[in-house]
Parts: sequence; structure tokens; C-alpha cells
Amino acid sequence: MRQISFEASDGYPLSGSIFEGTGAGPAVLISPAAAVPAKFYRHFADRLIRFGASTVLTYDYRGVAASVAPKGWKARLNMKDWGALDFPAALDNLKRISGPHPLVGIGHSFGGVALGLSNRSSDFQRYTALASLSGYYRNTAEPFAVFARMNLLGVPLTIPFGKFPKWGGLGEALPGSVFRDWARWCRNPNFLFADPKVPEARHFQSVRIPILSVGITDDVWGTPKAVDALLVHYNNAAIRELWLSPHESAPGPVGHLGFFRKQHEESFGRQSSTGYCMDKYPWAPPRGTKRK
Repeated sequence: MRQISFEASDGYPLSGSIFEGTGAGPAVLISPAAAVPAKFYRHFADRLIRFGASTVLTYDYRGVAASVAPKGWKARLNMKDWGALDFPAALDNLKRISGPHPLVGIGHSFGGVALGLSNRSSDFQRYTALASLSGYYRNTAEPFAVFARMNLLGVPLTIPFGKFPKWGGLGEALPGSVFRDWARWCRNPNFLFADPKVPEARHFQSVRIPILSVGITDDVWGTPKAVDALLVHYNNAAIRELWLSPHESAPGPVGHLGFFRKQHEESFGRQSSTGYCMDKYPWAPPRGTKRK
């Protein structure tokens, strides 16, 4: 693994990690969940390299972890720009580093939304959206707790601190403007698709690549209703859904983040997104169900 730095098209500096192997498989872009640092995916990236990926890139969105705003940066940090600007910048760097290898992607939670915002889906052969969803709070398994944490705790905290702090319990610290975008979307039944400040949402209609949507049955955020509310916007893509149950194969709860933790590596292994990203595995997993 080696650290790299690169810029988005608006000049914002971003940080990422490159994992390089000797395999002849595709290059893989891993796009993270909101408030989750790139380093969280290092074990999963190593696993992809062991399974034959040629190159894997993980990265931090603007304002998160190693991609903190540089001194003197004045422009507002927008959550939509994670997909509209940061995702394309990471993809371009992966293409430059990996050369002629085909490209596939894995988007965790917001990383599955970023694909649609990016207008770059045609660069990929296929994409896995893992625990990706439309975040309207009433679609979650704990709607009142989610609403309270984001709006009664989170939004007020961003006023005096200028950010949502790490001790708030949602992951890495987030810039206040980004967190308020997120909270506003989650209050709306149509999530970001109802926001006139996100015209990039129209790009979801242009996504036509195969998408594997992987859900976890004990994920409080990614309920079937929440996942479906996102997938309906990928209505021109060939989608298959795969639901994994921790009760069947995992040693303990998995939830929204656990799939990528090292202790669950053997539990899920090749049956889901790992296999999907490697050319030697079939596109449609045996346990998958085709979305109608």
C-alpha cells in the first residue's frame, strides 16, 4: 500500500491509498460510506488483491479524515461533491495508475449514490453497491433514533463547532455544511433527489452498467425499503439484489459497516462483492435475485 494525493476538478486536494498486485484481474475503485475513512477498507482491499485484482484505490472524500480542507480553502464543502467531483477524480487516478486493466467499482453506502452523481458509470464494467440506500429517516429500522441523532443532536452541534464531531457517534468528523446537507436529505422522503441544488441527480438515468446491490439483513440504515428507494433511480441499469444474513453465516452482528471488517472475511468471502469484482466469477451470484 502507498499513499497518493490528487486533486478534484475544482482544485480540492484529496488523499487516497493504492494497493497494487501482480494479478491480471480488474482495477477496483472502492468509494466509502459517509464519515468512514479510506483506511477502514484496507483489509478488504488486500483481500481483492489476493483474489487477483491488479490495483485497488481507496480514498477519502473532501472534508473527511486525510482529505481535510486545506488552510485558506473558502468554498463551501457540499456532500453532493463527494460524488460529482471526488469520485471522478479518484477514478481518473485509478485509470492512470492501472493502465489497460478493466475497471470495476464497489460503493459502500454513499459510495453507491456517488456512482449516480458522478456521470462516469460508463467507465466501469460493473459495480457493487453495498449497503447503499436512500437515507430518508422513516425508511430506516430506527426512524426516531436516526432523526434525533441527526437533527436534534447533529445539526445543533455543527453551529458552535463548525463540524459534526467524531464523538457524535456517526464516524469521522464531518464539516458542518456537509452534515447539514446529509441531515436535510434524510428528512425528505425523496432524499437528495428532491434537492434543487443537486442537478447531478439526473445522471442516475444514464447508468446502464450491471449493478449488484448487496444488503445486510441486520443493517439499521439499509432496510429493504431504503435500498429499494435508491435502486428505483437506477431504472436503466441491469440490477441484481443479494441479501446476506448474519444469522446464517457470520459470527456476530454485521450491521451497516461490518461487512468490511476483517473478522467477517471468511463469513462472506467470495459469495458477494469480492467475487463479483473478479473476472473469474460469474456476474450473477447464485443467491442473487433479479430486480424487476
